[in-house]
Amino acid sequence: MLKKVPMRIGSKLPPSLGSLALLLTAIFPGSAWASSEEGEISTHLPTIITILEKIFGSTGWIGFLHKWENVLFALVVVVFMVVMSHLAIRKRALIPGPLQNLVEMMVEKFADFIEGILGKEGRHFVPFLGTLFFYILFMNLLGLIPLMKSSTSVFNTTIALAISVFVYVQYTGIRRLGIVKFLHHLAGEPEDVIGWSMVPLMLPLHIIGEFAKPMSLGLRLFGNIMGEDILLAVFLGLGVMTLKFLPIPVGVPFHLPFIFLAILTSAVQALVFTLLSTIYISQVLPHDHEDEHEHEHEAP
Repeated sequence: MLKKVPMRIGSKLPPSLGSLALLLTAIFPGSAWASSEEGEISTHLPTIITILEKIFGSTGWIGFLHKWENVLFALVVVVFMVVMSHLAIRKRALIPGPLQNLVEMMVEKFADFIEGILGKEGRHFVPFLGTLFFYILFMNLLGLIPLMKSSTSVFNTTIALAISVFVYVQYTGIRRLGIVKFLHHLAGEPEDVIGWSMVPLMLPLHIIGEFAKPMSLGLRLFGNIMGEDILLAVFLGLGVMTLKFLPIPVGVPFHLPFIFLAILTSAVQALVFTLLSTIYISQVLPHDHEDEHEHEHEAP
């Protein structure tokens, strides 16, 4: 997995400034990118764990934090969502306060969006899809906060999310269709002799397609968020190169415009992941009512 790409920038900060520069880079936009002792720069912005590792070394509890940093940053998002939800519903009132009003508006708009795709029964899937959307969105945005990291820039996180969607979709299909109709769906829903003769071909293709869906979901999210991180890190390095003749850990903030772009793409990627998950769910739902509705319109 691509984690670090050596990129020599032509100059090295004094070792004593290494940790300071790393901290400044993480906290203040435009601060210098800290070079390592080998004169290399990372393609990821430094995190609080990176700072601690620089100061105390990578042994003991720092090594534990470094090993599990993606899980820890994902847990930060979980804790944030739980705390915000608790604060929003702690004192529910008929005339809501600002936080309750904001949360209710976000949930209501998202529920309307899902209902627009899945119909009236879409409300049933709002808890799963809503949690999925906001969880991914906040994980994407967390990487733009100094000293934090987007867990979605790691394939392990995105493939875990995709597998969760895969399991939920298959469970929904079996529960709503029944095991016989679900297998009939996987076989391509054959209705005549030609259809049944194509089952040996269609069934493996459908099964492969079902396994390919979570892979495409995970790879798309991972690639885009990791690309954002690399883009920010590279332009941060360019800012340092511009002022490399100065013996101070400060650079030109070339990466600043890309932070606004990253905010937009973080929301877009969370929406794309959730939208595709919604479509996968719609594909395994029974369509009897839609067929009846279409026949009613076709009838003279």
